[in-house]
Amino acid sequence: MANTYHQIYLQTIFAVKYRRAVIDKAWKSTLFAVLGNLINETHCKNIIVNGVEDHVHCFIGLKPVVSVSELMKTVKAKSSKLLMTID
Repeated sequence: MANTYHQIYLQTIFAVKYRRAVIDKAWKSTLFAVLGNLINETHCKNIIVNGVEDHVHCFIGLKPVVSVSELMKTVKAKSSKLLMTID
């Protein structure tokens, strides 16, 4: 179809296991940057990533060809591996 436009926004929230306050201020900005890059690597648009000690909010511009479950599986798996190397 000609002149078709899409605009899909998605807000996701990652909670730390048992909601423990483990996201340290020393590496919080690095974590947010990595999450943003992982979102961009899936061909979606990272609008903002922010959070506090026990959870992270991601606001994402979602492409219609990317499934939400695949996006979250990729981002959560790779970010969890990063957290294991930081601790």
